Amino acid sequence: MRSETERFSTFTRRGALLAGAQGLLSIALAGRMYYLGVVQSDQYKTLADENRFSLRLLAPERGEILDRAGRRLATNRHDYRVFLIPEQSADMVDTLNRLGRIIEISEGTRNRIFKQIKRQRGYLPVTVASNLSWDDFARINVESPNLPGIQPDVGPTRLYPHGAHLAPVTGYVGAVSEEERQRDNPLHSLPGFKIGKSEIEKSVDDYLRGTAGSSRVEVNANGRVVREVARQDGLAGEDVTLTVDLELQRYAAERLGEESAGVVVMDMDTGGVLALVSTPSYNPNDFNLGISPENWQALVKDPRTPLVNKAIAGQYPPGSTIKMLVILAALEDGLVDPDETVYCNGKHRFGDRTFHCWEERGHGRVDLLDSIAKSCDVYFYELAPKVGIDRIAAMARRFGLGGGFGLPLSSEAAGLVPSRDWKMGAIGERWHPGETLVTAIGQGYMLATPLQLAVMTARLANGGRRVKPRLIRSIGGVELPLEPAEPLGIDAEQLALVARGMEMVLEEDGTAYLSRLRGEGFSMAGKTGTSQVRRISKAEREAGVVKNEDKPWQERDHALFVAYGPQPSPRYALSVVVEHGGGGAKYAAPIARDIMRRTLEIDPAGTREIAATDPREAG
Repeated sequence: MRSETERFSTFTRRGALLAGAQGLLSIALAGRMYYLGVVQSDQYKTLADENRFSLRLLAPERGEILDRAGRRLATNRHDYRVFLIPEQSADMVDTLNRLGRIIEISEGTRNRIFKQIKRQRGYLPVTVASNLSWDDFARINVESPNLPGIQPDVGPTRLYPHGAHLAPVTGYVGAVSEEERQRDNPLHSLPGFKIGKSEIEKSVDDYLRGTAGSSRVEVNANGRVVREVARQDGLAGEDVTLTVDLELQRYAAERLGEESAGVVVMDMDTGGVLALVSTPSYNPNDFNLGISPENWQALVKDPRTPLVNKAIAGQYPPGSTIKMLVILAALEDGLVDPDETVYCNGKHRFGDRTFHCWEERGHGRVDLLDSIAKSCDVYFYELAPKVGIDRIAAMARRFGLGGGFGLPLSSEAAGLVPSRDWKMGAIGERWHPGETLVTAIGQGYMLATPLQLAVMTARLANGGRRVKPRLIRSIGGVELPLEPAEPLGIDAEQLALVARGMEMVLEEDGTAYLSRLRGEGFSMAGKTGTSQVRRISKAEREAGVVKNEDKPWQERDHALFVAYGPQPSPRYALSVVVEHGGGGAKYAAPIARDIMRRTLEIDPAGTREIAATDPREAG
């Protein structure tokens, strides 16, 4: 057995070790407390404040879209809305049930809310309802103590005061998609935040949306806001002023009515687009508020395609509206004598095919000016092989066909100017001579938009200068520079000859005589066009061609008209395309006449008196 001394010695050593360990632990604990309490006191004070204070982003007010006179085309109004902050509600189902006793919350809305909650962090608000009435909004505020996690809010929302009339220009805003949310823009996470989805709203969204502000608020233990401690308002977006004239845009849209059509009116010197109309259209407010599935399906299934901006995206065979370009191509290379005549009996034989004039009985003897005024197809069937497809294509491109102009719109189409190289590359087939004849009267592969036809007409009337269309006049009050309109290199005498032919279109024996515009010292010049949507077979011709008004709507010809005025010093060019409207002279020309009249009435240089309509024009 160990002695009592040995046992005491062992106990003493163990006690010393334990005491030393306790001392070291006490020193470490004291050091840690000093580090946390003294060295890092400021940091932990900040963390404590963050438990008491909340920093929130404030959506900036979106800039307005204005017409050339400063009239509002897209503006903002108050949006009474309510959010749910998931982490502040212990039972979100119960919270929504209580809220549902005040406002209607559909099953679809509930599903959307819970899906969004799963995708984002719990402190981020989720929109429950927006565009509430003041009465509903007030009731929610009164009941808010019994609605944990519910946050009433007032914010800006977009308003389009002129509805469908301006939709082809302004476009609309909509909720941020999941794909757009991934772009790491803090504004995209704000509940109810909208971004531009189409047309002007989309193309200059960066200017319109502005810069976010911030609000520092004090919250209680339940996350309810007690007071706002500090606030820094965001910077509102820039206002965007367009070249469009609200009054003219509205008039043109109302004149078209329910026709499926596109209209463009532009200043042929500056390129400013005064009206860009597509009918039927849609109400952009529906997209901002959240379009219903029923309304969306109605828009998608409508055969008149209200979602297509026909003025810039509708592509149509231009028909006889391009005959002036064929003549210019022939004149430039000395391939035609203006005084030489062609006999039209209503038919033209080329190879083993017979090509028909629109006038079944024929026009008799016609010269160059007559060919424009009377729109004689046989004259162009004779001329086309001499000119050739490549010359026609080159001239068409010089006048703006076959390409876009870079307008700040989301759906501008390029159209199509066919050529030998194009057909081989696109279809893998060589060009056939008979196709040149068809192209010379604006049929076949050739396609153009109403915008391109307006530009073509402007260049014909402004002395052959390469004017380009523009839609934005200024951003944030800063005028955008005008792009110089360089000469196209067209002989002035040849342009004058074509211009005379376009004047004759609205004179006695011209195709649009009944749609002439009469006034003191000036008139309108123009060109009719009718483009077939389906080929007329030999059997149909023998049986008698069915009139447009007796055909199903989808089988009727497109009606076209291009014009410029006032004469003798033209300033404005316009184009009208009515889908399946029938003959250009009967359906498109009267519309063009009325729109040109209204354009001249609101001419910024001063109102001009326009003579009353000829009684014969009523039909």
